[in-house]
Amino acid sequence: MKINRVIYCFVLFILLAGCAGETGSVQEKEPAADQKNEQVQNERIVATTLAIAEIMDQLELDLVGAPTTSFGLPERYKETVEVGNPMQPDMEIISTLNPDKVLSVTTLEYDLKDSFKQAGVEADFLNLQGVEEMMETIKELGVIYHREEQAEAIFKSIESKIKEIQKETEKLDSPKVLILLGIPGSYLVATEHSYVGNLVETVGGENAIKGQSEEYISANTEYLHEADADIILRLSHGMPEEVVEMFNEEFATNDIWKHFKAVKNDRVYDLKEPTFATTANLNVIKALEELSTLLYDK
Repeated sequence: MKINRVIYCFVLFILLAGCAGETGSVQEKEPAADQKNEQVQNERIVATTLAIAEIMDQLELDLVGAPTTSFGLPERYKETVEVGNPMQPDMEIISTLNPDKVLSVTTLEYDLKDSFKQAGVEADFLNLQGVEEMMETIKELGVIYHREEQAEAIFKSIESKIKEIQKETEKLDSPKVLILLGIPGSYLVATEHSYVGNLVETVGGENAIKGQSEEYISANTEYLHEADADIILRLSHGMPEEVVEMFNEEFATNDIWKHFKAVKNDRVYDLKEPTFATTANLNVIKALEELSTLLYDK
């Protein structure tokens, strides 16, 4: 009888010890998750472009530095220190923020990489050169900063809109589109490798300029006239009112433009920032909707 009692007590002790061990293992896992969240919350991140700031906002991440922009920052960053123009961020201000990471875009890497290195700050250059590239970048940021759920929601909303528009336009004739990028005092031609070129392709349009490896090329009106575009899109980048005025003067005074099919048919449209920009951004759904309407004359 005593032996049975001893065995019972021994077994009970083992079971209780096992339960205690399981409880302990659960308690050890919870701090690991909390530690990840705390690490993200304590991460000192600087976003140098509006597109990146808007993405970080949707991922519910705080910033210690945000770009200076005339288009307004997300409410989350209203009190955040501004670090200047995306193309020429203030390295002195950025350095004083002691950032763990500074985020810029690949299109500015050549111009800014050395400046960040000299300032002693670690910079990542995000690929926002096209719609798909932006979607993949958002998913990568979601993994890095433990915001997979938020990233997946953004990804699915964009993917759904693309499928919807492509279904609407797949049986329609593809218009040939010439895209001009205006900058104060001059303009360039956007190829299929540019962001707006990618948007046009996404909604089923055909870029009038093909066979180029660069995003933008210099303008030659004789060459452009030969492309015989159905539609001309004019994108203003920086000082939009001045650029639109420049475009209007160019089209009014340069006699060759009146021979363009798009001009004859009154199918010249001005695209406005921030919906349309030189890099992909979260206005992509609105941009796709507007382009679909313009290209197919809905």
